Amino acid sequence: MRHCIYPGTFDPITYGHLDVLARAANLFDRVTVAVADNPGKAPLFSVTERLEMLRPNLAKFANVDITPFDGLLVDFCLEQKADAIIRGLRALSDFEFEFNMALMNRHLKPQVETIFVMPNEQFSYTSSSLVKQVAKYGGDVGHFVPANVAEALKKAFKR
Repeated sequence: MRHCIYPGTFDPITYGHLDVLARAANLFDRVTVAVADNPGKAPLFSVTERLEMLRPNLAKFANVDITPFDGLLVDFCLEQKADAIIRGLRALSDFEFEFNMALMNRHLKPQVETIFVMPNEQFSYTSSSLVKQVAKYGGDVGHFVPANVAEALKKAFKR
């Protein structure tokens, strides 16, 4: 059974993330969405909140599960018996960072492959950071995130 890890902060999940996930779910028998617990990134939402936002949006994928993780991604991949890491590339600007991460991961654990997936071009300019910025100033983010996420963003910025 081919298994991949789709890691990320997912703060919050966007339609671009879900598009990459759909592509991964078609390529692999099993996909684990790994939500990073990385306080250094100062996420808007806690890991628990991010997991809660993700769950209803993953229900349509029979071969996808979700779990939090921390520590080195390649160690997590080996613990999960995963064959590969899936990473989305939206634009050329993503490539340098992702390429360096993939090379470091290969250096640490050569048996874990990294596969880059391009989302649909309509999501090429969407990022969680940009979505949060738009939501913070009251903009409509409904075209970029699922309804439950848009609602969570509204609540977060009314605090």
